[in-house]
Amino acid sequence: MEQDYTLLYKVNSPEDLRGLSKEELGTLCGELRRYMVECTAKNPGHLGSSLGSVELIVALHYVYNTPEDHIVFDVGHQAYAHKILTGRRDEFRRVRTKDGISGFPKRSESPYDAFGTGHSSTSISAALGFAEAAKMRGESSRAVAVIGDGAMTGGLAWEGLNNAGASKSDILVILNDNDISIDRNLGGLHNYLLRLTTSATYNRMKGKIWNVLGEGKFRRWVQKGVTDAKSNLVRNSGGAVFEALGFRYFGPIDGNDLDQVIDTLRRLRDLKGPRILHVHTKKGKGYAPAEADPTVWHAPGQFNPETGERIRPVYPADRYQDVFGEVLTELAAKDTRVVGITPAMASGSGMNRFAEEFPDRFFDVGIAEEHAVTFSAGLAAGGMRPFCNIYSSFSQRAYDQIIHDVALQGLPVVLCFDRAGVVGEDGATHHGCFDLAAYRPIPGAIVAAPRNETELKNLMFTGLSASTGPFIIRYPRGCGEGTPWKEAPFTLLPPGKGCCLRKGSDVAILALGPAANRALEAAERYASERPWGPAVYDMRYLKPLDTEILEEVADRYRKIITVEDGAMKGGLFSAVAEFFASREEHPFIKPLGIPDEFITHDKQAAQRAYCGIDTDGIYELVEAMMQK
Repeated sequence: MEQDYTLLYKVNSPEDLRGLSKEELGTLCGELRRYMVECTAKNPGHLGSSLGSVELIVALHYVYNTPEDHIVFDVGHQAYAHKILTGRRDEFRRVRTKDGISGFPKRSESPYDAFGTGHSSTSISAALGFAEAAKMRGESSRAVAVIGDGAMTGGLAWEGLNNAGASKSDILVILNDNDISIDRNLGGLHNYLLRLTTSATYNRMKGKIWNVLGEGKFRRWVQKGVTDAKSNLVRNSGGAVFEALGFRYFGPIDGNDLDQVIDTLRRLRDLKGPRILHVHTKKGKGYAPAEADPTVWHAPGQFNPETGERIRPVYPADRYQDVFGEVLTELAAKDTRVVGITPAMASGSGMNRFAEEFPDRFFDVGIAEEHAVTFSAGLAAGGMRPFCNIYSSFSQRAYDQIIHDVALQGLPVVLCFDRAGVVGEDGATHHGCFDLAAYRPIPGAIVAAPRNETELKNLMFTGLSASTGPFIIRYPRGCGEGTPWKEAPFTLLPPGKGCCLRKGSDVAILALGPAANRALEAAERYASERPWGPAVYDMRYLKPLDTEILEEVADRYRKIITVEDGAMKGGLFSAVAEFFASREEHPFIKPLGIPDEFITHDKQAAQRAYCGIDTDGIYELVEAMMQK
């Protein structure tokens, strides 16, 4: 293997990288791409963006003195070359696996990971913090934010830009544009102007001229003329808006032209104040299948690295996201008020079919969860029935909007939180652990968790029928239980009403969502070995809670187990314990759920086993409870 990666195996840190010639750097870029393809073919990850950003990352570590200089990546989809070059080459073969390295930058993993990422649009704010901290501490370290993959559609990015521009901080923002958000603008005149505006001579002369002109109206008039001229000559791609925010805009340049990127970064490195460099990279660069279909190869799953043939997983049942998409399309066909909203998760949420069938009622608002929720509230206030689909982890960013714009005004918005609970290899940044505890306290909110595909269908139907407030439906990543949901008729599931899945003795298991199926499996296994077994209830709704079930359980059972694929603090366990706390006598309660810690990346099944919310974990607790 070392023969295939001659240069790559010589680079154990950016310091080694800086000792290479320009020609060797070009060879290294090719080896990095082959290595990423080889590794991610087995351990899938976010490949396309990282392939496109190889030259940019090599140039950054070549020009800047990392880790003393701080490079902050946005989201982290583009940072695989960064991980490989910063002492984690061998560990990268086990990226996103148990005890392996994370797929995202992570401060605890390496000093080169200046700031942890995973959610979008944070890089500029964080890099500004580094720049201001260095200034206050009298340090010379530099701060660079690398933002791309549509993250500029997030409002936080613009909040950071606005603050950075006003602060006059020494910060460089690199907009890594892989044709998601801003148009190309390359050419001979542009390249000439780029070299001119980044040259040290030009900037020294410019500074002297501004000093001679002073601070009066004439200087402002000249500056306006220069800015207008640059805007007209250099960019029809939005550069003027950055200058209006207080940034000096440079580019765009070809981010896959290593010489040009290195030369430009060297020129910009020692300039002062807020600067933004616009680079174009090709998503999937250097791997033909990824170049041909960058959307699919953003995160392609397992594939044959030689042929590019994707190894499509065989699903034992329909995925919840696909059920959601089909049911939403069916509901929209019956009710013209139904609209679908997603913050840049059309394929992940299953809305593609709906978008094709009802393009006038489909809205992909970009990576803007806050806007997605308030936009949905406006649609509801205008007489529509919005279904807003957000990954559970990302819904946290719209918490204020859910409270203030939906709940407080009593507006009928159905909020569907995909990827609830543990999500697998993406790890702690993407787990939907906190939604139950977060949304349960909101007055007027309904919080539901379907046990299977049929219940998801019926909860969506019920949500459409609800008249006021947020109707939250949370469901996990992956497959359902194999129920015949397509043939099942639409049925209302009254809020606050669960159901008994199994009668039993001594112990009652109260479960929420698909965990109820594992609870039933554990109870049946226990009963098959003994003359008795526990009762199992599917609570279905966290809020309103089915108090009739709780009264029944209190009368019949001495012990209770709660099971939830969410944080135990504030979720089902807390709700049940709060209910029984007001009674003079109440059952003994033991919880199973996600503990008070961040769960690391691993397979979903292994994460559930770690938390004790799989069949074996529930069985073991039942056995322990029965023996007391």
